[in-house]
Amino acid sequence: MLSIYNTLTAKKEVFTPLKDKQVNMYTCGVTVYDKCHLGHGRSLYIFEVIRRYLVFKGFGVKIVRNITDVDDKIIIKANQIREKQPELSIDKAVSEVTGSNIAAYYEDLNRLGLPKADVEPKATDHIAEMIALIQELVKKNAAYNREGNVYFRVKNFADYGRLSKRDTEEMQSGARVEVAEDKDDPLDFALWKKAKDNEPVWDSPWGKGRPGWHIECSAMARKYLGDTLDIHGGGKDLIFPHHENERAQSEALTGKTFSRYWIHHGLITVNKQKMAKSLGNFITLEDIVKKISSDTLKIFYLSATYHSPLDYSEKSIHEAVRVEERLRIIEHRLREYQKCSIDSINNAELKNMYDRIGQAMDDDFNMPQAFSVVFDLTEKIAEYKLNEEKSKDLFSQAKAVFEFFKDLFVLNLRDVVVHASTLELKSSVGSPRVIADLSEADILDLIEKRTMLRRQKKFKDADILRDDLLRKGIVLEDFPNGKTEWRRK
Repeated sequence: MLSIYNTLTAKKEVFTPLKDKQVNMYTCGVTVYDKCHLGHGRSLYIFEVIRRYLVFKGFGVKIVRNITDVDDKIIIKANQIREKQPELSIDKAVSEVTGSNIAAYYEDLNRLGLPKADVEPKATDHIAEMIALIQELVKKNAAYNREGNVYFRVKNFADYGRLSKRDTEEMQSGARVEVAEDKDDPLDFALWKKAKDNEPVWDSPWGKGRPGWHIECSAMARKYLGDTLDIHGGGKDLIFPHHENERAQSEALTGKTFSRYWIHHGLITVNKQKMAKSLGNFITLEDIVKKISSDTLKIFYLSATYHSPLDYSEKSIHEAVRVEERLRIIEHRLREYQKCSIDSINNAELKNMYDRIGQAMDDDFNMPQAFSVVFDLTEKIAEYKLNEEKSKDLFSQAKAVFEFFKDLFVLNLRDVVVHASTLELKSSVGSPRVIADLSEADILDLIEKRTMLRRQKKFKDADILRDDLLRKGIVLEDFPNGKTEWRRK
């Protein structure tokens, strides 16, 4: 049975959707004031793996992921454009900012080989739904109008703070709590903001203005998925105030549970520092996938459980590249065999590996543990290679397990790989891979030299030789019997 750690209850719970075999999931998407970065990539990837596993478990899954295209940072960028092009209206400048970054976002999905969500609604296309929701809250006395600003009454919602585990004093000093003289209480948050100069505005019952940050997700989740979600997901940085406020306004409106399960992934640091342009460590998906393959990036994301923090460093990427090289060896070795069906696997060891992937994923989507199964598969395939003629059926069964593994983790292993031995994270964009015209005799001589180094326990020198061959497009494969085989990339 699948269990999920629920942020709301702070414990693992057996997953049971509201409707049998149908899962409605909403995840917070990108705010399109800039291009997607490493953290966005983790979110997009993690929730796609979760979706795939739910489908494997027999659920129908509808996933909605919003696009925030009205926001303070977007407005700031739009006005920076207008300083250089004063003839542009604010609406036109905002469209330039959001349009280019939405296009870049879809390019990033393609770079990662990830599909779109079932619905990817833009906030500005749902202003009417937001206004209608706010009107209902005002009628219920859950919100109030102060000269064109509409605020949610936090203290009227008794359960406020349960998701983020914060008390009133903590929330008063929390991130993005707005202080305004016209609020009844400092904790109250904006549902609608009255018009200001140099901002996009829409007509509303309270005058011209624009929506607050939190209302868009409540409105769009309700429109496309109903009053109650099965899963709401996002980064841990969104728990407060965004998700806390979403939950409060949605439940105050409907009187129903907004989301049955809340899933939050950990954040990414770069060399143990918060990623920021001011620190010079802001890494976009576009830039990193020019230097490493999308498979390497995914393997990096899989190196920690989804709810754990993850540090991006040269060392962590080198490790991911090494793992990718091992996976490519399996891919190459199994290429000539036809996979059997999963149900046809009769080898106990291979069946156990397949089952272990599911067992790990059933335990709160433990992706690193599920991923680790492939290393046992690598060893088995090496053993089968020693007696290849008698192992054809086993290769077909192994391929079935490997293909399931690849599909679950969205790996294709067909892109050009950047080897760990040549990776320079700070180098200019471009593949550092070198292909040299080595004869077979040259290669065999180098392999023999490396074998001698290993016998003499000069492992560092042997690794340098192996890496030199990798730079020249030659992959070495070591087997339990001490034999080494090679192939060209």
